Amino acid sequence: MTPVCRFCQAKELTTFADLGLSPLSNNYRNKQQLNEKETFFPLHARVCNACFLVQVEEFESPDVIFNDYAYLSSYSATWLAHAQRYVNHVIERFSLTQDNNILEVASNDGYLLQYFVEKNFQVLGIEPADNVAQVARDRNIPTLSNFFGSDTAKEVLKTRDAFDLIIGNNVFAHVPDINDFTKGLKLALKSSGVITLEFPHLLELIQHNQFDTIYHEHFSYLSLSTAQRILTKHGLRIFDVEKLPTHGGSIRIYATHEDNSSHKKSDQVEQLLQEEILSGIESLNSYTKFTDKILAIKIGVMDFFAQAKKQQKSIAAYGAAAKGNTLLNYCGIGHDFIDYVADLNPNKQGRFLPGTHIPIVHPDEIRKTRPDYLLILPWNIQEEIRSAHDYIQEWGGKFVTAIPELKVSP
Repeated sequence: MTPVCRFCQAKELTTFADLGLSPLSNNYRNKQQLNEKETFFPLHARVCNACFLVQVEEFESPDVIFNDYAYLSSYSATWLAHAQRYVNHVIERFSLTQDNNILEVASNDGYLLQYFVEKNFQVLGIEPADNVAQVARDRNIPTLSNFFGSDTAKEVLKTRDAFDLIIGNNVFAHVPDINDFTKGLKLALKSSGVITLEFPHLLELIQHNQFDTIYHEHFSYLSLSTAQRILTKHGLRIFDVEKLPTHGGSIRIYATHEDNSSHKKSDQVEQLLQEEILSGIESLNSYTKFTDKILAIKIGVMDFFAQAKKQQKSIAAYGAAAKGNTLLNYCGIGHDFIDYVADLNPNKQGRFLPGTHIPIVHPDEIRKTRPDYLLILPWNIQEEIRSAHDYIQEWGGKFVTAIPELKVSP
């Protein structure tokens, strides 16, 4: 069956990155499941020739992907600090008070809303993974277990007023029906309200070879120009944009109802749109070249691991991140090369990475085993990881990152 664009329904799509077959990136295995059949799906990102939305096909439903979800945002100090800065920023910028109604979609474990709750704001989180939503509820952060879209928005509005602020961090790329999701945003937003959406910037992905951010849970990969097309279609207007360092380079867009003139469009919007155009974001040639770039990284990674093992060097990894699973499965690097991956999240410890079946352990294992190399899989927070584990220099250990190119450093 030929895929069609999930936004504009165009039938002409061009290959952007074909990463072969890969398991669901957050489908961590327990010991019993190591002896069971594991399903692999094509991981093939294509760009729409009409609207330039980069996308992967929906092979598994969100209900399966987000069932017993293992990712908890609160285990990253970097991300918590980012969330707290955001809360302080929007309160000041939009003069928010405790009378304002605030919604976060894909609110995870309450990592962001907790900072509003501390200030006695009225908040609601909507989180599809019930096990994660329960963590937030246990912290007294009102959270519904549901997928967000137009139906959920209508249900919420039966008992609550429309929202002054709607927050969506790293969710816009995660929804298979991006039109219904955007429709829900518009329905839930007060006439004078503001939406902020953060997502990894497609331009950064292309320029810095971040192919490991492609996985089945990320249905879409967005530029500002494509995001603007989507919001405009549903009666929403982008009035500002910010570049962010998170996730290797993200953008935060600010939007409101198209007929709300209280927010003047900033110069940054047009500047970034022009930057995208000059960088070729709306030229198919920019996308077709990407395959050669990621193949070069794969060859470099495979060569490094082969040489390290030939020299009898021990290798461990840090961070059981979804992006790491894409990298390892694409490069064919498994337990025969990497002894274990350390991670602070207790929900992942004692389990195994999907596909490669590398065991996940507590970070204390690093001091015990003293690996020669520590591969940082979530390179987007590598400074946090390096700082916490700089003690590996005591035995001459070195850090390794693979994106945007293979690098070995003290």
